[in-house]
Parts: sequence; structure tokens; C-alpha cells
Amino acid sequence: MTEQRTDKTGAPVSITLDQNRAISAYTVSVDEALAGRADFVDPPQAPGERVFFHTEVDAEFGGRGLAGLLVREALADSIRRNLTVVPVCPLFARHLKEHGEEYEAEGGKFRRPRPADLALVKETVENAGDA
Repeated sequence: MTEQRTDKTGAPVSITLDQNRAISAYTVSVDEALAGRADFVDPPQAPGERVFFHTEVDAEFGGRGLAGLLVREALADSIRRNLTVVPVCPLFARHLKEHGEEYEAEGGKFRRPRPADLALVKETVENAGDA
């Protein structure tokens, strides 16, 4: 999955789903340079859910609206895949707090994180560091 967008400067931006690394992510690139990522884990004990736990855009690409593009595309893809979003990442949580009703009206589903979600994120990050 690769989606083409433009940032606040009008530069072409690509958002891609990357599930080939230890931690899966939606990545955002500007002129083929990786600019940021939204990390997630799909809980094996809860098929149909996606836990977003970290979003980051490199400082050199700051102020261009890339984090917002990344969040919106990850959420749109979650709707297309019929996934329930679990926003551990503060950026995703804030977006859904402000736009949750719109997201649900578009067919999206989300729920609050539970202790098991936080434990899964911790385990995933720790295991990725060992890889």
C-alpha cells in the first residue's frame, strides 16, 4: 500500500505500509527520503485490532504537516482493513479525541488502551531491540 499526498509546502509525499521490519509502521517519505513513521503492533490475541504506539517525524521535515498526514492515512487504512484502532501514541489519541465522531462516521472503530496493550507494546519494543 502506497498513497501519494502533498505536504504543506506542496511537495509530493508518499505514505507506505511497511510490515517487513521488527516493528511494523506506516512510513512517510519526501522525495524518496524517509521523513517519519507511525509504529504499530497487531495483537496476536486480538485479531482485527491495531495498536499505534509511537509516531515520529524527523526534525528537518518539521512544520510540513507530515505527522497529520501519517495519522490520517493510517486511520483511513485501518477503516479499509476493518481494524479497531487502539491509540497508545499520544498523537493518535489526541486526533481521535478531537475527531473520533468523524472517524466513526466514516466507518472507523477505536477503543481505549488497556494494560494488556501497554504490555504488548513494551514486549514488542524490547524484542525488536534484541533482533
